[in-house]
Amino acid sequence: MNKPVRIVVADDNRELIEVLKAYIHSQEDMKLLGVAYNGNEALEVISREFPDVLVLDIIMPHLDGLGVLEKLHYEKQRPRIIVLSAFGQESMIQRVVSLGADYYMLKPFDLDTLGKRIRQLSSEITYTSSLGVNLTKNGISQVADDTSKTPVKNLEEEVTRVIYQMGVPAHVKGYQYLRDAIVSVVQEVSLLGAVTKELYPLIADKYQTTPTRAERAIRHAIELAWDRGNIEFINRFFGYSINLDRGKPTSSEFIAMVAEKLRM
Repeated sequence: MNKPVRIVVADDNRELIEVLKAYIHSQEDMKLLGVAYNGNEALEVISREFPDVLVLDIIMPHLDGLGVLEKLHYEKQRPRIIVLSAFGQESMIQRVVSLGADYYMLKPFDLDTLGKRIRQLSSEITYTSSLGVNLTKNGISQVADDTSKTPVKNLEEEVTRVIYQMGVPAHVKGYQYLRDAIVSVVQEVSLLGAVTKELYPLIADKYQTTPTRAERAIRHAIELAWDRGNIEFINRFFGYSINLDRGKPTSSEFIAMVAEKLRM
């Protein structure tokens, strides 16, 4: 039997810490080495325990998650890092990636998805970046999952079915833009880190419009689904990975969450 993945969790939310502790303890192939409630504690536990994987919150007292990433960035031996955050802004994702995080997950999240990512990152040969891309010593090599091999027609049909069932009206322009944006991210997840600079211009070029108009149309389509759509299906589709009480997700958050579910 392989050695269990050795994990440290850093988050100032004590209730979430207890949930993660219970989950990790229930997994035979995982071992919790310690927990931390702020960035300084996280660095102390890491230097003492040398974990394989660090599950790191961004917003913490004394030293936040970005500060921890900055401290670990130039270390020759550091754990694989999964960043947890309630913020899905493109600028935040890019900052986290630039500091060496291996995966970025939006709160709230599904525990089984977190477990899957931890197992992926524990591989000795390659590890999964925050955008779902395998990284080697020579840089980006290929998409970490097999979704790039999925026939485009089948993928488009599945995305169309999902957003239609959510209640996105098929007659609005944003319906087609949103569908193509999700398909593009599923096939090339690196676009998630460049939504404004690459994804929206890509959609705009296809439909002969401007990136700004494409973004507005996508936003309008999502708002219609949230305000008038099938909330029961949205709840069932996203499960624990979304919090309806937090309000509408941003366009990039919505695209990211649907794409992640389809990749799974």
